[in-house]
Amino acid sequence: MADQKGRPKEVYAKKLSVVIVNYNVKYFLEQALLSVRRAMIGLEAEVFVVDNNSVDESVQMVREKFPEVRLIVNKQNVGFSRANNQAIELASGEYVLLLNPDTVVEEDTFVKCLDFMDAHPEAGGLGVKMIDGSGKFLPESKRGFPTPFVAFCKTFGLSRLFPTSKLFNQYHLGYLAEDEVNEVDVLAGAFMLMRKKTLDEVGLLDETFFMYGEDIDLSYRIQKGGYKNYYFPATKIIHYKGESTKRGSLNYVKTFYNAMIIFAKKHFEGKQAWLFVVMLQLAIYLRAGMTLFSNMLKKAYLPLLDAVLIFVGLFFLKDFWARYHFDDPNYYDDSFLYFNAPLYIAIWLGAVYFNGGYDEKSNIRRLGRGLLVGTLVIAAVYGFLDLEYRPSRALILLGAVWAVLSTFSLRTLLHLFRFGNLNVGHDRPKNYLIVGTTEESNRVRSLLVQAEVVNSFMGTVAPAEPFDAEEYLGGLYQLDEIVQIYKIDEIIFCSKDIRTQAIMHWMTTIGPHMEYKIVPEESLSVIGSSSKNAAGELYTIDIQFNISYYLHRRNKRLLDVLSAIFLLATLPIHLIGIKSPWAFVQNSIQVLLGQKSWVGYHPVPGQALNLPNIKSGVLSPIDGLQKPTDHQPTIQRLNMLYAKNYQVSHDMELLWKGYRQLGRARFS
Repeated sequence: MADQKGRPKEVYAKKLSVVIVNYNVKYFLEQALLSVRRAMIGLEAEVFVVDNNSVDESVQMVREKFPEVRLIVNKQNVGFSRANNQAIELASGEYVLLLNPDTVVEEDTFVKCLDFMDAHPEAGGLGVKMIDGSGKFLPESKRGFPTPFVAFCKTFGLSRLFPTSKLFNQYHLGYLAEDEVNEVDVLAGAFMLMRKKTLDEVGLLDETFFMYGEDIDLSYRIQKGGYKNYYFPATKIIHYKGESTKRGSLNYVKTFYNAMIIFAKKHFEGKQAWLFVVMLQLAIYLRAGMTLFSNMLKKAYLPLLDAVLIFVGLFFLKDFWARYHFDDPNYYDDSFLYFNAPLYIAIWLGAVYFNGGYDEKSNIRRLGRGLLVGTLVIAAVYGFLDLEYRPSRALILLGAVWAVLSTFSLRTLLHLFRFGNLNVGHDRPKNYLIVGTTEESNRVRSLLVQAEVVNSFMGTVAPAEPFDAEEYLGGLYQLDEIVQIYKIDEIIFCSKDIRTQAIMHWMTTIGPHMEYKIVPEESLSVIGSSSKNAAGELYTIDIQFNISYYLHRRNKRLLDVLSAIFLLATLPIHLIGIKSPWAFVQNSIQVLLGQKSWVGYHPVPGQALNLPNIKSGVLSPIDGLQKPTDHQPTIQRLNMLYAKNYQVSHDMELLWKGYRQLGRARFS
């Protein structure tokens, strides 16, 4: 057998080998595999899933629902490159596709891509048009190599300022049309289709790159090997890009730019390499500084505004009360402004913070509760202050009233500017519709009820004609009109009843102002993402663990720190009551340093916990029992209930009951 040029043509067992590397994204992986299964119909193909030590039952899901998948289970996270290579080494396909688990492919994606590659023997690799979960085009669908100048333009924002410039935006090739086939330099790691023959010649992914940069490196070697890379927009995929939520972290900045440094040292020489490395090192510090500043600003702007408003109010209240009640404008000492006011503000805002008032910025209930707690703390502290720092209880009460009024008003104004209404703290439930058959629509509604999603169901849109006009709001062809008439906020597509191609068509047609979700066939999850910069969103009936929420984790850590400080400060009192005093001191120091928590899960020998990760504990839920147990099913259930129903009061109760065991070195 020979190709068009008369050269011997390799014989492969399969036409296509699909490789998916998974790490703790079970729900997205399920949806990706379902879409892959549909796209493989009529093809000689195989699918590999390489799991990098996930703890979310991904492996069990694949085994139960996708028995045709060749599953590789790693006992540790070996990185993206190594995991892909494990499967590529076993692949028997003429073509190898590296596919992210947070993607959805169209039914004809594979056929179209393979036909193109067959017709273009010079092509070594191919990427497709990608859209995010809101239907918006992802510019990383087509990229150029990060030469020093290209990297400079990206690092310093020139590519963003001039998105269609051939000079300044070579990184995302913004001057190339989104809907035209073009040669490109870099294939996106989310969808890299390559000839197995090409990989045999140029080598597999470089395992020096643990994460990021490996797609650029392999794309570069494909071109160096004499092949071309193509951007092929005749088909498209959804890429939810949940990982992009990490781009606001310092770890991402360091990992990404260090990957670029590895690339530069590997492929550039002399002055060009030196210049590139120096510039990238400068970029690390620049981007790290910008990231730090941006993150601080996002977190601090509301507390700072609250602090300024409350201080201004206290400034005028001091003068008002001095004139009104004491008839003396100079009655209060200046120390009120530089000592009392900052102290009161710190306590009020600290109480709001620890009550979660800054986690959910429009949560009036948490804000009010925090200010109430803060006022009580101020009243308690007031009695311990020297007389010169105790100006008036009236100012505390007046200040508390002003703090409530000013902070509530600020949130109302911010909500008005953002949403155009005054319903702060009372967000209108989303109006949603379901696209699918009545049977599947009823199943989805049942899932949403079980997941405790409180939204307004407006009706079902028929996926095909003919349909009963009394049973459906209308047909799929009328979707854009139905959205306008019923003021729809969210569309849920049933993938059992509507083709992925049609789902993507409507996502791009209606646009990114809408929220979209997809229900995989026979799945218990409703999956979507409203932005490429937001993590994927889930409505699922699976257990939701309180211990996973930031508010509870923060308060757990706060209790650990305060209790450790208190126990160490009062150490002589505890030397008699606690067993193993030296171990108690060690435990207290480790808890204070964040190496342990006072309360953790009770270990179950030989079994994985499959629960949200927390620090190992000195105590466990078993210590709350009158009679300890070694019955493993009971221990597992107590661990699960601890994680599911966690409140900081649970730790306080266990600390009280297990007080004598705080010097325990390990669980018995």
